[in-house]
Amino acid sequence: MQARILGIDPGSQVTGYGVVERRDGAVVHVAHGTLRASRDGSPERRLADLYRSLLEVIEHHRPELASVEQLFVARGARSALVLGQARGVALAAIGAAGLALHEYAPARIKQSVTGNGRASKLQVQRVVKRLLSLERAPAADAADALAAALCHAQAGRLERLGVRTRARRRPTARTPLVRVDRRSLR
Repeated sequence: MQARILGIDPGSQVTGYGVVERRDGAVVHVAHGTLRASRDGSPERRLADLYRSLLEVIEHHRPELASVEQLFVARGARSALVLGQARGVALAAIGAAGLALHEYAPARIKQSVTGNGRASKLQVQRVVKRLLSLERAPAADAADALAAALCHAQAGRLERLGVRTRARRRPTARTPLVRVDRRSLR
């Protein structure tokens, strides 16, 4: 089965995109990059530029679906608002192009790609480079977008096999990481 997947990492300054294709059980790199709006323009102008740029990426690479990080809690209200605007523009471009949208929590994307839901941006870049056999690590925003696309490529494969994925319960102070059989300590 073949599917072309667009991953988008919306950002207030830089939006990353990555395109992968699932071919006969393998996932191959198609393209990646970053979109930067002019800093000189008004907010509405920058968002309009981002929208047009995303539509150009979609038109050029012809993905069948898109994978985007779910919104996470930003450090401040202003940051959340600006990031939400960029994410809204990305969703509008996906909708205008008629693509199916799949959203994943940031921790799930990192977990599916690196094996660690709290991986650093540098770890994501290195693993994406290795998984897709790239000559160099992509820019952080492009690597995050490729990771979102890879996450869906892997999740889609598991869903077709009938495997349901769920987040593991995080250990709490009451739930030890390692269970010790106290009888063996005697």
